[in-house]
Amino acid sequence: MKQKLRSALFVLSDILLVTVSFFTAYLIRFDFEYENIPAGFASNMLMLLAVSAAFKIIVFIVFKLYRSLWRYAGVYDLVSVFIASAITNGVMFLYIAFIERLAPRSIFAITGMLDVFLIGGSRFVYRLYRRLALGRMIKLDNLTRVVIVGAGDAGAMIAKEMELHPELKYKLIAFVDDSPVKKGMKVNGIPVLGGVDDIKDIVDKKNIDEIIIAIPSAKPAVINEIYEKCSSTKCKVKILPSMSQIIDGSIMLKKIKDVDIEDLLGREPVIVDLEEIAKYIGGKVILVTGGGGSIGSELCRQIASFGPKKLLMLDIYENSLYDIHNELTGQYPELDIFPIIASIRDKDRLDEIFSRYKPEIVFHAAAHKHVPLMEDHPEEAIKNNVFGTLNVVKCADKYGCERFVLISTDKAVNPTNVMGATKRIAEMIIQALNAKSKTEFVAVRFGNVLGSNGSVIPLFRKQIEQGGPVTVTHPDVTRFFMTIPEAVQLVIQAGAMAAGGEIFVLDMGKPVKILDLARKLIRLSGFEPYEDIDIEIVGLRPGEKLYEELLLNEEGLKATKHDKIFVAKPVFTDYELLERELEILRQKVYKPSTVGEIKEYVKVLVPTYNMAQ
Repeated sequence: MKQKLRSALFVLSDILLVTVSFFTAYLIRFDFEYENIPAGFASNMLMLLAVSAAFKIIVFIVFKLYRSLWRYAGVYDLVSVFIASAITNGVMFLYIAFIERLAPRSIFAITGMLDVFLIGGSRFVYRLYRRLALGRMIKLDNLTRVVIVGAGDAGAMIAKEMELHPELKYKLIAFVDDSPVKKGMKVNGIPVLGGVDDIKDIVDKKNIDEIIIAIPSAKPAVINEIYEKCSSTKCKVKILPSMSQIIDGSIMLKKIKDVDIEDLLGREPVIVDLEEIAKYIGGKVILVTGGGGSIGSELCRQIASFGPKKLLMLDIYENSLYDIHNELTGQYPELDIFPIIASIRDKDRLDEIFSRYKPEIVFHAAAHKHVPLMEDHPEEAIKNNVFGTLNVVKCADKYGCERFVLISTDKAVNPTNVMGATKRIAEMIIQALNAKSKTEFVAVRFGNVLGSNGSVIPLFRKQIEQGGPVTVTHPDVTRFFMTIPEAVQLVIQAGAMAAGGEIFVLDMGKPVKILDLARKLIRLSGFEPYEDIDIEIVGLRPGEKLYEELLLNEEGLKATKHDKIFVAKPVFTDYELLERELEILRQKVYKPSTVGEIKEYVKVLVPTYNMAQ
């Protein structure tokens, strides 16, 4: 109701302005002397005014001028007014020029210019009034003083949004940009005071409270470098994350977020072949084991977007499975999604599931992965990661699955812990069985994923929330990292490239020093390392090593058509020998054996397993 009343008032305002422009045009045409208007023209004035005013309002309605919010009036609105006015005055001009001479031809040329000036100007005046009135209502003593890094299109758009929304209490003081052309110039009236190297001086001189990084096209490594310089100022640092969030038409200020560790990972975005993926997943029955875990649940999310015939999510932990099932059924109500509570250790249950649902593609993500826990309980790691995998693999072979993708880890390479060794045995199982099966068995090997359950990031965040200290095992320890969505995208892409027997190795980028990661997370949380939150070196835990590897010496590495996926050649294909050795391992695991005895036999299967570390 309120909107209809406002629109009606705007229509009345335009009728008044059209009337003013019409009579003013006559006065201009006849030198502001009413007596100079010929009687024939004067007698037609009211009729012409009524017709032209009605015609203009109708055209303005067609152009949706009354659906536009005047407080956001800009160039688009002015162009709309110009086009609508040109159409109406043009039609009137043609009528009196070629059909009936009811007025001087110049009247509607002059009226057109006045319409644009008065009607377009009224919208800008209203916008100015709103801003001034709102500005008076807002106290000026609590404004957040802001510097924007990046004086490009994104920065200019943020500046405009700040101007349009004074109620958010931002005061833009300056831009910072490394382009020599922009230094000393102004963007929306705001000066570009220097480059990123000058940020500390600018912050000190201008009493800046907050820095916004607005370079969505910059590479992550560049963002990382900029953040390091900005964080040294002790200001709050925020970021505009991506170009896609600028284009979607929503208020940009709402898209600005706190800098997260993912923004500082320093990796290029993943580009996948959507057509190739859709071809092998679309319309198929897909099974994801460990579907409730951090990797498994993200696999389910991304697979769901490719329209499988049926998505089976298997997990032993019902709570996480319940959560991902609710999420996906809400997002894809038409998709056939079925959660299955089951353990991969239960061979009969798996046989029943494969027999009933006949999955065509299997993504095997179920595994025990916590290194220190598995060191103390190697029998549990073997039961799950080795014999659980063997159960799923045999069912996939028995029931004729097209493709089986094992989620592996860099810890399988020259392992120094039981968990890594069990994942290496799992790789050996799929490579050996691939040689005699119609199913294409492949593994995808990658390092740590940011934010996954049990990873170092959630641990550090919890320690920071508790006031510290943040515990790092060794000052020189490094790990490979990628985000969960990135890892899963590459896993699915690797699955599309599978021919059978490969171990796909993902390009993890440069290894990240855990000590540096801890410092960045502390700063991201608004604290200063060693001052507000201490960092404590606690020593390597059992089974841990200083750095991870992605490739065994004998495997070799070949490029694929995807620049972030490489393939290692198969090095183990003797399935009968492996079965005999696995049976001996089974006896040791399921009968009373010491931890040492179990680990000793694991080394028989995995000669590169180094228990000394």
